[in-house]
Amino acid sequence: MLRLARWCMARRGRVIVGWVVVAVLATVVAHAVGPNYVTVYSLPGTQTQRAHDLLAKQFSAQSGDADAIVFHVSRGTIDSPAVRSSIAPLLARVAALPHVTGVVSPYSIPGAVQVSRNRMTAFATVNYDKPANVLPSDTGKPLLDMVNAVRVPGLEVSAGGQVVEAAEGFNVGPATEVGVVAALFILLITFGSLSAAGMPLITAGLGLITGVALIGLATRVTNLSNIAPDLALMIGLGVGVDYSLFIVTRFRENYLEFGDVERSVVAAMDTSGRAILLAGATVVIALLGMFATGVAFMYGLAIAAVIAVLLTLVASLTLLPALLAGRLGGRLVRPRGDGKHRLGLRRATAMVGTAPSRRLSWRRWSEVVRARPWRLAIASLALMVVLVVPVLALRLDSSDAGNDPANTSSRHAFDLLAQGFGPGFNGPLLLVAELPGGRGASALAALRALARSTPDVVTVTQPRIAPSGTLAVMEAYPDSAPQAVATTNLVNHLRDQVLPAFQRRTGVPVLVGGFTAGSIDFSHVLSHKLPLFFGLVILLSALLLFVIFRSLVIPVQAALMNLLTIAASLGVTVAVFQKGWFAGVLGVQKGPIEAWVPVLMFAVVFGLSMDYEVFLISRVREEWLRRGDASVAVADGIALTGRVISAAAAIMICVFLSFTLGNERTLKEFGFGLAVAVFLDAIVVRCVLLPAVLELLGPITWRLPRWLDGPLPHINIEGSTPRVLPEGVVLDSPGS
Repeated sequence: MLRLARWCMARRGRVIVGWVVVAVLATVVAHAVGPNYVTVYSLPGTQTQRAHDLLAKQFSAQSGDADAIVFHVSRGTIDSPAVRSSIAPLLARVAALPHVTGVVSPYSIPGAVQVSRNRMTAFATVNYDKPANVLPSDTGKPLLDMVNAVRVPGLEVSAGGQVVEAAEGFNVGPATEVGVVAALFILLITFGSLSAAGMPLITAGLGLITGVALIGLATRVTNLSNIAPDLALMIGLGVGVDYSLFIVTRFRENYLEFGDVERSVVAAMDTSGRAILLAGATVVIALLGMFATGVAFMYGLAIAAVIAVLLTLVASLTLLPALLAGRLGGRLVRPRGDGKHRLGLRRATAMVGTAPSRRLSWRRWSEVVRARPWRLAIASLALMVVLVVPVLALRLDSSDAGNDPANTSSRHAFDLLAQGFGPGFNGPLLLVAELPGGRGASALAALRALARSTPDVVTVTQPRIAPSGTLAVMEAYPDSAPQAVATTNLVNHLRDQVLPAFQRRTGVPVLVGGFTAGSIDFSHVLSHKLPLFFGLVILLSALLLFVIFRSLVIPVQAALMNLLTIAASLGVTVAVFQKGWFAGVLGVQKGPIEAWVPVLMFAVVFGLSMDYEVFLISRVREEWLRRGDASVAVADGIALTGRVISAAAAIMICVFLSFTLGNERTLKEFGFGLAVAVFLDAIVVRCVLLPAVLELLGPITWRLPRWLDGPLPHINIEGSTPRVLPEGVVLDSPGS
């Protein structure tokens, strides 16, 4: 770290120009090549995947997703000449679109079930040759244009489905702008200087610009979802500003001790630089742990987030020391008045150039923790446990189009179908039957009758038989919405009881597939992989902390408190998004928690929790090694890091909450959950629960058996530069 810092400082001009050039070139190349986002939901071993594979092999015309064109008349029926003369040409034009294999009209015999009982609402089914997640995202735009062009008085026409939703896309609103402005405002309050406030943003900005460009290029060599860049931007902006904030804070503190810019930069990189390197490593470990889920969709999210974190981390370790060693660094610490301004502060305890009263507030808080560790530990733990309770009702599933923004075609189509037929018509189940030896006419009739008689099934379409005659498919429409618990229960009932009994009687195996069943399988697979994923990330991170801090207590404490933070933040997320408490404030409706949200939340929150853990514990350990008094070390650790941790947390909270301003429910869910997690971790855990526990444990925290101490490699996180206090400078005593 010392060699890297000195190398960047000695060649600061080249480093700065190099970063700008790389960011510009990467952006230009990424725009020239263009992204190719593909969402892969491969679920090996599930019925949905087997049904899709069979259809792709034997009945390609039915192997893709299906959208719906819904139309409703306010007066009369859909049989009126004016309506038919508008809808029939529309369906003919849609049938000729690329990737469309066929359109089932409600005016045809196979589409008889697609007309409501009062004949005021109907829908046409549009079949595609591929699933929506592998089609280009703009595939549905021509269809939307055609639908929007229909102008008949008293006739409403909308299109819905996965392909249409992808074409309509989503927006995050002013999330990025709000996040940046909020970060700048907090940094201004923290540092009191525009130069100091802007430096973390410049560093994180160049790292993120390069990272987002590389993510776009990565879509050409691997499968990344279209939400991956926004998630990466959210995570990268938060950690990038935090990492730079930690280094700038230590730089200003060092300058008040040393009075020399270059020496202060080297010392900052030698301490905080090492800490953020460790913190960044834990974030990357947690994100890469998502590969343990075995779900291809999660791989893309992990890759994008890792690229963003790595680029902002590298920028903090290379670009930031180059900036600090130049004129900008001198401006950050240049006294506004005479030289007495700097010497008047107690240099060894300076935080970030703020007023002594603000610094002493954290010193006073550290004394409160020392005086009442039991009370604070019990109170903070009780608060966290209360927030964990709602997580016991967690239900993982995909939210349906009923949660889409009200001004979208997909939401309008969802509402029209729900009003005309029932909510279940928005998520049909695909029944795929294998017909041994080509026989099966009687079996298909029996299957259709059985499915129609199953509770919670409204109706079943006529079977469509593959050209080979060995495969047939029909659609069963549930009585409940795609995201409803009743729909999940119906799928499980069909798979576990109804269809196995049918196969025993007839010898015809039947699979339940389609998007709705696939969402249920996706949630099921992820929920079963969570223990492996959690265990792997916790084990690797704990081993890393064990080696770095040479303590048995620290890794165990970190794992338990991080799990507590994640569980509490998920509990609050469940309360708002699933139970609907205060959901109106965020503009969302009650619904299940997206299956991938807890996985990614765990990875990110566990990594971010380690950021604050490492920054606080590394400072506590540094003071422990200097003083040999565990209680004083904890007090100094809080006093010296409390303000910067709270400032870093405030920035992250603002960045994450800004993503609730968009219109995408899943991003709101994720951003809200992360904001709650950061607040709880930085304020309740790191500033209350953790110091109280360390105060109670005392020197036990740093005891390590000799038989373990000997074989462990020595990794220096406290830094190698000498920290000798100038003559006459005293540390604030714990009782001052």
